[in-house]
Amino acid sequence: MFSIEDIQNAHAKVKSGADFPAYIQDLKKLGVIRYETFVSDGHTVYLGENEFRASSPAKYDEMKIADNSDAEQFKSDLKSHQQGNTDYKKFCSDCAKSGIEKWIVDLEKMTCTYYDKSGNEILVETIPG
Repeated sequence: MFSIEDIQNAHAKVKSGADFPAYIQDLKKLGVIRYETFVSDGHTVYLGENEFRASSPAKYDEMKIADNSDAEQFKSDLKSHQQGNTDYKKFCSDCAKSGIEKWIVDLEKMTCTYYDKSGNEILVETIPG
């Protein structure tokens, strides 16, 4: 199975949202089947086969997530991030301001789903690759 160190090594290659598809392929090779990232502090829970779990530590100080989601602003911020215009921390800050609590990446379905604090799906994207 994979370790957080394995995942950190794969993540070290990511400089912007434009690198995301290659990162996903690296995670699949490691055996990750799904992961859930929490915007509040950037920690992620990675899941593998047979209920294997590994959790990363917080990546930054806790951010307040807006109570009300702003889907249009989020989509604009996401597009900018995917074009390489923002780094990861700025993207997370933008998510928090837009009310995005977390995202779940399903490496079997190749989707990334963003959720607000109430658990509502704000956006489901298909991951290229």
